[in-house]
Amino acid sequence: MERRSFLRGAVIGTSAAAFGGTLMRGAAYAAPAQPGPGPYGALGSADANGIQLPGGFSSRVIARSGQTVGGTSYTWHNAPDGGACFADGTGWIYVSNSEINPSGGASAVKFNSSGSVTGAYRILSNTRQNCAGGRTPWNTWLSCEEVSLGYVYETDPYGVNAAVRRDAMGKFKHEAAAADPVRKVIYLTEDETSGCFYRFIPTTWGNLSSGTLQVMVAGTGTSGSFTWQNVPDPDGSPTATRSQVSGSKKFNGGEGCHYANDTVWFTTKGDNRLWQLNLANSTYELAYDDSLVVGGGAPLTGVDNVTGSSSGDLFIAEDGGNMEICIITPDDVVAPFLRITGQSSSEITGPAFSPDGTRLYFSSQRGTTGSSSGGITYEVTGPFRA
Repeated sequence: MERRSFLRGAVIGTSAAAFGGTLMRGAAYAAPAQPGPGPYGALGSADANGIQLPGGFSSRVIARSGQTVGGTSYTWHNAPDGGACFADGTGWIYVSNSEINPSGGASAVKFNSSGSVTGAYRILSNTRQNCAGGRTPWNTWLSCEEVSLGYVYETDPYGVNAAVRRDAMGKFKHEAAAADPVRKVIYLTEDETSGCFYRFIPTTWGNLSSGTLQVMVAGTGTSGSFTWQNVPDPDGSPTATRSQVSGSKKFNGGEGCHYANDTVWFTTKGDNRLWQLNLANSTYELAYDDSLVVGGGAPLTGVDNVTGSSSGDLFIAEDGGNMEICIITPDDVVAPFLRITGQSSSEITGPAFSPDGTRLYFSSQRGTTGSSSGGITYEVTGPFRA
């Protein structure tokens, strides 16, 4: 399904109140006083886990920082962050980063076909502040260090092969990664106030040991055309990668990144925006900006990690805000899908769907304690749209 731009100067119209904010292109609008439900309906009362969900959905706790996972002997990591799911026979695996420095790394939880936890283990150790990342088409997890001159590590979700540092993907404050199997590149975000958007072109698709790092070059506006230019020194020292190419497009705090159908989407936390790169015609545009909602009341604030479902919906986790995961549909509806209550000092991280699309995994990085040792990883099941 081809997605469309949601804003381009448009605003939420009062007629959209029943839909949580239908973004009408080309219309001057004012925000509804009470944004309504999205395609799954209104959120219900908080369940036993403190999560508000639409009707027909339920949640369970998968893991807690500092505690053993399920019936395993493995202790779950602190500050769970970016994550992804991988098929594993008739079951699946959910991997999760640890955003602490030092130690960081990533862990995995294994499920059987009925969703029961059958194992948990470490897949990356002794790294720094592993924030987000991305899965590859060859079933590895790219875990990114969100530190100055940070690296990307390629890890094995199945726990068989040792993690490998991928130096060719550049040294900078990495955030997220998204694979594009059509153009055979990996897109990368940078969590700096004047960060850039990159792509890595492997010498051989499926092997990230060598290749070319490029940076997006474009004007200063919120839409237009773009090109790619090689980063002369991906090592980033003594000159940072974001400062090496004249005309490189600057973004305020790059966060989550997701590819689907010739489009790559990424969020920027500094200005609370969702950006859309239309790869078929090399144009970019602003897809969502909460500051354009007249009078406040934007349904999505604190944009962070992003993932997509088979229906073409985007699910965007909030860092702060109302502690929600919000949905943006192909029909231009923006609305809360779930809300975590009683955890205002935390952030939602790592949203990812099971291979069959019936389960959504995510974490509250600091849980009810507001500390990295209070992280909680959840699963939500229900009638997700096909």
